[in-house]
Amino acid sequence: MNIHSKRNWLLVALLNLVVVAFLGLLLRWMFVAPVAGLNYKFLLHAHSHVALLGWLYSALFVGLLVAYLPPELQHKRTYTWQFWLSQGAVLGMLLTFPVQGYAAASITFSSAHILLSYWFIYRFLKDVKSVPAIQQKHPVSLRFVKAALFFLALSSLGPWAMGPIMATGRTFSELYYNAIYFYLHFQYNGWFTFAVLGLVFWLLERHQITFPVKTSNPFFLQMFWSCLPAYLLSVLWTKPDIAVFLAGGASALVQVAALGLFLRMLWPARRQILALFGPWGRGLVLLALLAFTLKTIMQLLTAFPYMADLAFKLRFFIIGYLHLVLIGFISLFVFAFFTQLGWLSFRKTVSRWGMGLFLFAFVGTEALLFLQGTLFWLGLGNIPHFYEGMFGLSVLLPVGILLFFLAQLRGKEVRVEESESQVRQVQVHP
Repeated sequence: MNIHSKRNWLLVALLNLVVVAFLGLLLRWMFVAPVAGLNYKFLLHAHSHVALLGWLYSALFVGLLVAYLPPELQHKRTYTWQFWLSQGAVLGMLLTFPVQGYAAASITFSSAHILLSYWFIYRFLKDVKSVPAIQQKHPVSLRFVKAALFFLALSSLGPWAMGPIMATGRTFSELYYNAIYFYLHFQYNGWFTFAVLGLVFWLLERHQITFPVKTSNPFFLQMFWSCLPAYLLSVLWTKPDIAVFLAGGASALVQVAALGLFLRMLWPARRQILALFGPWGRGLVLLALLAFTLKTIMQLLTAFPYMADLAFKLRFFIIGYLHLVLIGFISLFVFAFFTQLGWLSFRKTVSRWGMGLFLFAFVGTEALLFLQGTLFWLGLGNIPHFYEGMFGLSVLLPVGILLFFLAQLRGKEVRVEESESQVRQVQVHP
């Protein structure tokens, strides 16, 4: 198995994103004209599961393998089985969730994916440990990656709790929704965020870009330990005791301080970091950093009782926030990371048009969501033809990412071989 097979895995993940975008478009069309026979909530479950597990999990799975493991380890059959079995589980969820929502078949496929993620965590950490040179070369980034995998495992407690909750007749109770929020929080604030931060520091270590290593320790500690109580921010909609608000607010404040440390670490090396990327890669990195900053600030705002209640009542803010994190922060960085490796390319006009349309639609829909939420907050009512406008802009999301995907299919020649030699050189030699 050569490096091309891993790139093909990335393309499979990207194809899942195309599916996610078309599902999202259908969801937005249902606000314009409901489709007979389609259950919106069931379709939403399919959309979210394929987004989290088919696109982001798969892309980070590939990213961690090629970043940290030398070729002789990353090409083991174990990872091939893990990847394709996880794709089978995602396909199962795609086919069953729209039909039945949370039921026996869909829960079976989602549970299988969780078990496969445990297998990946165990195998990956064991293989990393077997090569001392990896740990010597990437001490800072590996710390974030190990934390990411910890949060990936921790997040699974939410889905495991769903069975007993539903079996005891508490479906759609506060406990039911808080189990869902537990999963989501430790996915996007834990697993995804720490994996991205790990890959950021991997790039710095890989290219020997100087950064204050001592500062990275308090940054890591603040991010890690604040992530745990930050889950409380997801349960403020239940209007708990003031102590819960204070604990959630303290964790959000710590994350703002951590963001300041992060920016202070990167600022002196900003030109060297941006020089790693081409024009499109630099743009994606800067947008991802902006989204990460906005995410952190918005998290702090929700610690205030008034804002927590407002966010719960106005779903536009919640949808906008989730897309800001999962698309604006995580996905855009993933695009930039694989572009830097040479696995994705903007050399073709079609790829540039595709990503341009995707970004335009993303920014436009985010602006509409937050504007509509703000107008409701101020008592100014609806934006005229809001749902039609959202659908019109959303058409460009699947069209854009489909064009970008198609442009990558014939781009295997783009620095792929170079990437494999770089990985081997970086990780086998101390």
